[in-house]
Amino acid sequence: MTSDNKNMLLAIALSVIVLVGWNYFYAVPEAQRARQQAQTQQQAQPNGTPQAPGSVPAGSSVLPQPSGAEAVTAPGTAPAPAAQTREAALAASPRVVIDTPKIAGSLSLKGGRIDDIALKGYRETVDPRSPNIILFSPSGGPNAYFAEFGWVAGAPGTALPTADTVWTADRDRLTAQAPVTLTWSNGQGLTFRRQIAVDDTAMFTVTDSVENTSGNPASLFHYGRVFREGKPVTQGYYILHEGLIGVLGDKGLQEITYDTLDKEAEPAGNGRAKAWRGVTGGFLGITDKYWAAALVPDQTMPFDGRFSTNSGNGPRFYQADMLGQAQPLAAGATVQSTTRLFAGAKEVSAIDAYKDAYNIKNFDLMIDWGWFYFITKPMFWLIDHSYKLVGNFGIAILVVTVIIKTLFFPLANKSYASMAKMKAVQPEMLAIRDRYADDKVKQQQELMALYKREKINPVAGCWPVLLQIPVFFALYKVLFITIEMRHAPFYGWIRDLAAPDPTSIFNLFGLLPFAVPAFLLIGVWPILMGITMFVQMKMNPEPTDPVQKTMFTWMPIVFTFMLASFPAGLVIYWTWNNLLSIAQQWFIMKKNGVKVELFDNLKGMFGGKAGA
Repeated sequence: MTSDNKNMLLAIALSVIVLVGWNYFYAVPEAQRARQQAQTQQQAQPNGTPQAPGSVPAGSSVLPQPSGAEAVTAPGTAPAPAAQTREAALAASPRVVIDTPKIAGSLSLKGGRIDDIALKGYRETVDPRSPNIILFSPSGGPNAYFAEFGWVAGAPGTALPTADTVWTADRDRLTAQAPVTLTWSNGQGLTFRRQIAVDDTAMFTVTDSVENTSGNPASLFHYGRVFREGKPVTQGYYILHEGLIGVLGDKGLQEITYDTLDKEAEPAGNGRAKAWRGVTGGFLGITDKYWAAALVPDQTMPFDGRFSTNSGNGPRFYQADMLGQAQPLAAGATVQSTTRLFAGAKEVSAIDAYKDAYNIKNFDLMIDWGWFYFITKPMFWLIDHSYKLVGNFGIAILVVTVIIKTLFFPLANKSYASMAKMKAVQPEMLAIRDRYADDKVKQQQELMALYKREKINPVAGCWPVLLQIPVFFALYKVLFITIEMRHAPFYGWIRDLAAPDPTSIFNLFGLLPFAVPAFLLIGVWPILMGITMFVQMKMNPEPTDPVQKTMFTWMPIVFTFMLASFPAGLVIYWTWNNLLSIAQQWFIMKKNGVKVELFDNLKGMFGGKAGA
């Protein structure tokens, strides 16, 4: 392969990456966000007040039918009457306060639901005065989102607690040190108890028990569900899953987006659903980019799991639910079922700790590490441990870049040395082309003989680019999905490494008093990245083909505009990596006695005479 052809292949490959990357990471997400915002506005009432939450039609089953049961009906699930605000919805029922180091909120005694959770350690913006992230909200207010547990009767006639049941609590405060027990009697000899415990982070343990003091046996199925009203505005990125998620036993990881559930799931009752029968182990719930709510059943007992949504003209809801096996309840006996609920931030350390502590099947897949899990998670581990040493995620990224460059140093050295040899024999290559201009076969034979004689690998120069691509995307994934990078500052104006550089050359980086449209936010770091990419390309001889020369000239500009919308941490990585590559290439070229073309190329660009 000739040097020109090699350059052309690299140019084409990089151009394809640019086009695909722009489409997946910017153009498509922007269009999706615009459509979702329009949809949200259409669903709002004319006066701007959110519509009343939807309800599950009376008598409809929102849970999978267990195998072998002929008539299993769900408890009442209709939400409370609509309230104007979240605060009014909270005030509509008696409550038990939830107070842990990381969670503030309450659980409703009406229905016994966990429906009010705010995350103490996370705010909506980098401003420390901005509101805390709200995860759960009660039914009856806007954007209802909650977890509910209970029992389904195996036969009609058994009075069970419903969404309107008011439980009695043994204390008014739930903490990590003190669980709360709720009690309700159906007046027919069945006493229901629900003990709710929570740890220091984000895991609730719900233990439901039923004592039968009547003379009649019963059969009960325990259920749990995570219910979300309304389709949330998602990030819309191809590499990030948001929506329904679960690991359903040997069925493995299941990720279903809101749109997929709406359009492609099997028709079921008054909506659509995707169900799994008799699976053992795993979890199921609903995930956002940084937060999630997931049910964790007993990992040794079979259960039925389902993702579902409604249809029709009413407000949309989404639900992940699970139903256990039938539990016979003899007269004078007690049955019990324990389910866990994860409701909080998807911190890597916490997710991994829960996976190990409770032996939850593939619980670490709650975080969307992607197909290249084997690269992405080690990349996070390396950055996180570097951060613990240096105290700044931006510096940690720089340190990790040096580590990666060191690991690939021998291969990169061979690559750059081969490129240097290619430059050294450039006159001979040109002579061969001139000598056999009319005989392409002979020309290629002579070039290959030259490569063999000089021990040159003509494609070795591709390796640095090829090696950088998976590292680049792994780092992009880490910066994009892990909450540890959210609102992580660097220095100066970079207050969030997971967000784009907020400055723009079009208002002189904030010196001019006007806001710049998002598509014109070409900040300092993207410009520095473009400059380093330009310098790196100008260290090599200019392509002889004018088309290739034009492509290579414009490529740094295209990358500057494209990466301007990427997380600042990724742009900082690329800039630093370019600087290290420039230094490494310069050293190797000098060591091999090959001229560095940088200054001659720059003189040629600005009207000077090359070699002057």
